[in-house]
Amino acid sequence: MSSQTDSQNPDSRVGISTDEVSVESSSSFVEVAALNILPNMEEMPYGEVLTIEDLDCMRDMGNLLCCVQVDQSTVAIKERFGKFDEVLEPGCHCLPWFLGSQLAGHLSLRLQQLDVRCETKTKDNVFVNVVASIQYRAISDKASDAFYKLSNTRNQIQAYVFDVIRASVPKLYLDDAFEQKNDIAKAVEDELEKAMSAYGYEIVQTLIVDIEPDEHVKRAMNEINATARMRLAANDKAEAEKILQIKRAEGEAEAKYLAGMGIARQRQAIVDGLRDSVLGFSVNVPGTTAKDVMDMVLVTQYFDTMKEIGASSKSSAVFIPHGPGAVRDVATQIRDGLLQASQHNQS
Repeated sequence: MSSQTDSQNPDSRVGISTDEVSVESSSSFVEVAALNILPNMEEMPYGEVLTIEDLDCMRDMGNLLCCVQVDQSTVAIKERFGKFDEVLEPGCHCLPWFLGSQLAGHLSLRLQQLDVRCETKTKDNVFVNVVASIQYRAISDKASDAFYKLSNTRNQIQAYVFDVIRASVPKLYLDDAFEQKNDIAKAVEDELEKAMSAYGYEIVQTLIVDIEPDEHVKRAMNEINATARMRLAANDKAEAEKILQIKRAEGEAEAKYLAGMGIARQRQAIVDGLRDSVLGFSVNVPGTTAKDVMDMVLVTQYFDTMKEIGASSKSSAVFIPHGPGAVRDVATQIRDGLLQASQHNQS
């Protein structure tokens, strides 16, 4: 046996190299490994960790000493003379290699996720990319099936996902595909659960995380949606303007009604005042008739009207005949109009 000491390489932490050590027997190999590791561990400063090379060398020592360690959430497959023997749970186990026992490999029981992107088309001939997320893990009771029956689990799951999606989505229109994402995911999960349980795997959950149509189709859908919303907005705006006009008309009608009521009350007050004036004038001035009083009232109102027209700031011109007989003519016209209106109402 030939070896190189650590004094020749002071930076070396732990060293067992097939180039530096030639081993004739397993016992001598264990001695060399112990001599190389243990002194270095005693000289190792406090708080310094072992390197990967240290751990690998110690694991090789454990295998040579018939001991094997299985990490948490992992199982190991033990074989004897090349045939499956048992599944080793997490912890330390004795593995007598001299009796034909060996470690075939490890199998993780952790939850794993596989994202599958599948291109297919809908019933209305729109090509879409469906992204499915598959969460799965190996069943501890069927670890041997999961280890021996499948060589590439991810490719197998991907093949089943492609098959189910390309059989389900072409039956749906694009809008229905978005609405029935859960149904598609349920169909994929049922098919995977039925197929993968025979290989020792459990399908925890299946999600359709995205449905991506072609970019041109997506843009067209957005334009359709935008147009529909603009149409709704236009209808709402027109309805609002209609309501505004109706309310404005109702307000004007109410204002005119109230104005008419005011004018009617004003005229009623004028008539009452004229009546009182006629009665008072007839009593205080003997020999006068109601006609004389009315002519005098009309003259008074005539001059009041002339005053208002003259005081107006507008530039409109009004030509009114002015003279002593004009007032009498106006009074005659008003009286004739009232008589004609009274006769018309009686007929």
